[in-house]
Amino acid sequence: MGEEGMVSDDKNSFVKANPKLTVLPLIALIFYEVSGGPFGVEDSVRAGGGPLLSLLGFLIFPLIWSIPEALVTAELATGFPENGGYVIWISSAFGPFWGFQEGFWKWFSGVMDNALYPMLFLDYLKHSFPIFNNLIARIPALLVITVSLTYLNYRGLHIVGLSAVSLAAFSLCPFLVMGILSIPRIKPKQWLVVDFKKVDWRGYFNSMFWNLNYWDKASTLAGEVENPSKTFPKALLGAVVLVVSSYLIPLLAGTGALNSSSSEWTDGYFAEVGMLIGGFWLKWWIQAAAAMSNLGLFEAEMSGDAFQLLGMSEMGMLPAIFASRSKYGTPTVSILCSATGVIFLSWMSFQEILEFLNFLYSIGMLLEFAAFIKLRIKRPDLHRPYRVPLQTFGVTMLCLPPALLLVLVMCLASIKTFVVSGIVIIIGIFLYPALVHAKNRKWTQFDVELLVVPSDNLDVPQPHQEVTDEASVSLLPVLSSSEVDQEVSETSAVVLKL
Repeated sequence: MGEEGMVSDDKNSFVKANPKLTVLPLIALIFYEVSGGPFGVEDSVRAGGGPLLSLLGFLIFPLIWSIPEALVTAELATGFPENGGYVIWISSAFGPFWGFQEGFWKWFSGVMDNALYPMLFLDYLKHSFPIFNNLIARIPALLVITVSLTYLNYRGLHIVGLSAVSLAAFSLCPFLVMGILSIPRIKPKQWLVVDFKKVDWRGYFNSMFWNLNYWDKASTLAGEVENPSKTFPKALLGAVVLVVSSYLIPLLAGTGALNSSSSEWTDGYFAEVGMLIGGFWLKWWIQAAAAMSNLGLFEAEMSGDAFQLLGMSEMGMLPAIFASRSKYGTPTVSILCSATGVIFLSWMSFQEILEFLNFLYSIGMLLEFAAFIKLRIKRPDLHRPYRVPLQTFGVTMLCLPPALLLVLVMCLASIKTFVVSGIVIIIGIFLYPALVHAKNRKWTQFDVELLVVPSDNLDVPQPHQEVTDEASVSLLPVLSSSEVDQEVSETSAVVLKL
């Protein structure tokens, strides 16, 4: 191979010099990708018509949704330990076109999700500083928060990981204290209350799904993890326990110790619960923890979004500029691109963001489950440092309940969500051939495709090598215009039929 087909030794040695993520920081990042604490779960009590459905939901949903998704992520992330995560999985199973679509949907939904957190941060602060109710103060504050947190991401994942650990500890401590203080006042019979006439099934399922998704997001950072074959399974297991505990302990304490109406359980109500159980000091601590939690959520989401773009660039799907790294090893342009998207999308309402996120995320997850099963059939000899201990039929049954849940969530979406999501899908379909054309015409520089070939030693970066299977070939191939048009036409026809 010529110089163009080789990975620069300087680049590899440079990247190795940057600190890698270990188990504890990775657990914290996954925790913030998925949860960030119980802030926002209050609405599940209101939508569920009482505590019973909310408590059952956070006991049952992890079994049929979180654990299967975490198991799939553990197997595929260790099998393909490179930045790009699910984009690599889909490309390996179904080809580069669908890999690009997956990346576009997930990045778009991630940026939309991230636009929420600076706003929520100010929403908690405005209870103590009413000035943030005014646009004159709110807009500059949003910009300052976004720029400051973007700079923290720019400084490196090692710093972000350590920050996430500190933020997680600070955010969860007040709820642990609240749980202890509530023990003498708990009446277990209050956990069994439910009024089915007040149940909002659409809001209930959306709340459950949103609070328990994004387990696969950390896979986009797989190339930044130390010893991923061992670190990822441990981190995912630890994160599952941490997330479920962070929801159940506050809900058990608040609903068991207080006889509050389900209508009172709206976003931010845990602060009132803290005051009623512990006093004003606990209320202020919970409010501060909520504000800090939103910062952690922003950091984790932006890291995943930025390194996803970097991974897609290294695969040749995006221009090489998206793979350029700062002296801290972070993808500068990818971070700026994600931050710009956050600023422009911050005008959307919470409910709009929630439905759009869930819809686009559901489409992407259905494709991931399909890729997981197909890779089991198509490439049974693929080296998998962690393997879900089930055969093909078993993993198919494992993916069936969460797939049905995804379809249910999509069916509950509004017409507006269908229209907006459809537009995003159409943009992705036509963006792919546009990038292929730009590459063919050499309008901008693209990196040589470096999709990792899983080998017997996945914890050591592999040199570029010529292979013939789909997991290693060009992910943005040099196609003729007629070939691109044919592929896009066929895919468009399928999408329109669906």
